[in-house]
Amino acid sequence: MNGNDRGQGTGDRGQGGALAGASLSAFPASGGSVAVAAAGDPLPVIPAAMRHDFAVAIPAKDEVEVMADLFRELRETFARHGLDGQIVLVDDGSTDGTYEAALRESAGMPNVRIVRHRRNRGKTEAMVTAARETDREFMVLFDADLQHSTEEIPRFLAALALGADIVCGRKVGKYEKAGVSSVYNRLSQSLFEVPVRDLNSMKAFRTEILREIPLRHDWHRFFVVLAHAQGWTVSEIDITLFPRRAGVAKYSGRRRVLVGVGDLIVVWFYLKFSEKPMQFFGGGGLILVALGFLVGLVTVVLRVLEWMPPFGFRPLLTLVVLLVTVGVMLFGFGFMAELIATLRTEVDQLRSRRSS
Repeated sequence: MNGNDRGQGTGDRGQGGALAGASLSAFPASGGSVAVAAAGDPLPVIPAAMRHDFAVAIPAKDEVEVMADLFRELRETFARHGLDGQIVLVDDGSTDGTYEAALRESAGMPNVRIVRHRRNRGKTEAMVTAARETDREFMVLFDADLQHSTEEIPRFLAALALGADIVCGRKVGKYEKAGVSSVYNRLSQSLFEVPVRDLNSMKAFRTEILREIPLRHDWHRFFVVLAHAQGWTVSEIDITLFPRRAGVAKYSGRRRVLVGVGDLIVVWFYLKFSEKPMQFFGGGGLILVALGFLVGLVTVVLRVLEWMPPFGFRPLLTLVVLLVTVGVMLFGFGFMAELIATLRTEVDQLRSRRSS
């Protein structure tokens, strides 16, 4: 293990059972999406290999009150549906005994790993840690607060079996942050043209996607956006959101809204201009330089014709210098950004060669 992570292994083997009938929500395929079955249609049986080749990643921060229920319900779901996957719980710097409670409740379960961050690092980092701790092909992201039922896990696996690389859960029913979530998801759909209606909920995906996409702090909300931009296919199912059983929400408040909007803009800029930054910096710089020369030309004409502006010529000359200087600086930024983008492309190619 690396960095601030410590782990201890335990786990569970499910027995018997078959996937009960369930349903996916209808969502039209577009772009990189994969159409899924309409509501009411039975899900296909989960392939035998997938019943073993998946991991449930569970980020947890100060959730000691629900650890007993969490592992009890996971055991029941795995046994009911004949699942034999791995459980990776990442304690993200809890101070209430979550780590110790998880070790205690998972005792005797051979397919569980309990990993601890020495300090709170965030959900994104917890996801990355979980991906590093497992070698399973598929991963189901499941929050420890039990606001989603563990019975959703086989539904997500069955949806993955239909061919999508990522399956997102769309929260249905009433919940506290529905208004804010709706605005955020609509903005994301408009900016990124991603074919799902809920980006920040339970999801399942190929583990290699999480290893391939570089995620910055708090960018778990844009995991689907970044993956879709790289050509991974996405589908969606409806899931029920339940009230919290204990503890307090970790992501709430006006500050979270401001941070989310700021990250939204940064990700849009990253996807739009990271490969060709000269389009933004160079284009803007050339426009400013052109405006500077235009203002300078107007100033010369006014001076020749002896048409004195009421504020004099000095402000116009100052404006010319400002526009040209800023324009040249932006063009220089664009050139440097192009060099950095070229180096990043070379690094990505080297990583691809090493992994292949």
